[in-house]
Amino acid sequence: MSENVYVGMDLGGTTIKVGLCSESGVLLHTYEGPTGVSEGPETVISNMAAYVRRVVEESPYSWEQLAGVGAGVAGFTNVRDGIIVMAPNIGFKDVPIRAILEERLGKPVKIDNDANVAALGEAWSGAGAGIENCVCYTLGTGVGGGIIINGRIYQGSAGMAGEIGHIDVVPDLEAIQCGCGKTGCLETVSSATGIIRMAKEAVERGERTFISDASEITAKTVFDAAKAGDEVALRIVKRAALYLGKSMAAVAAVLNPQSFIIGGGVSKAGDILFDPIRETFAQLTPDPLQRGVQIVPAMLGNDAGMVGAAGLMLR
Repeated sequence: MSENVYVGMDLGGTTIKVGLCSESGVLLHTYEGPTGVSEGPETVISNMAAYVRRVVEESPYSWEQLAGVGAGVAGFTNVRDGIIVMAPNIGFKDVPIRAILEERLGKPVKIDNDANVAALGEAWSGAGAGIENCVCYTLGTGVGGGIIINGRIYQGSAGMAGEIGHIDVVPDLEAIQCGCGKTGCLETVSSATGIIRMAKEAVERGERTFISDASEITAKTVFDAAKAGDEVALRIVKRAALYLGKSMAAVAAVLNPQSFIIGGGVSKAGDILFDPIRETFAQLTPDPLQRGVQIVPAMLGNDAGMVGAAGLMLR
């Protein structure tokens, strides 16, 4: 085996997931270990370096074949200078992670935020394989996004492009304040947090719904109730889907992507979510801008971050 391989790290608050990838984006071997946040940034960095070495050592590939290392992190990153500006979940602030890891590993290193690397992973070898221009939505606690143009991440002037969750799509009379401080953000209605909030409000109003029987209200609770025909749950799901489709119509008018790829825990709801998203997109998007555009679920799941981080070295 003489081909080059690449390591991608998904840096989370609890665990660091490390994957060894081929030049075509195939995940060859993985390793997962504790982040070590409670022991401080130096421990986290030491763990990152150790896990990179370990994932290579456990594979059939040699250290000499490792051509580079990428890392994705939830937080604000200075991609150009390789600095994690602020990542509260791992306790990093203004950490020059690229320079530190390059010194410790003797390999080139690149970083980006987690939503961007997940988008790149899907574009490289997931639901967007073979597509040059796509936009990825990650529906979880919030709504994250990543933009791929000509096969590469589009980062914007300050590296913050793709903040799809903060597109203002909710009318003023229905809008609530978002965690960002503004009102009307997509994230307030189409994230797991938003869906749970709307469900709890319905229960508190005394509406008749299966949701009120749940010991704990989760996004899955709402989707399961909707699939069972619960009118309140269906209304909540359709509202979340409406604003997702509305945001996609706006994005399509600006970027004209070939595909919208939707990942994250909420996306596992299936057709009950995807069908109304597609219907809204078709209603609100001019025909030339929607022609041939697909709205599809992500394929890589929890591996997208590792694959995409590895892909930073190539794409």
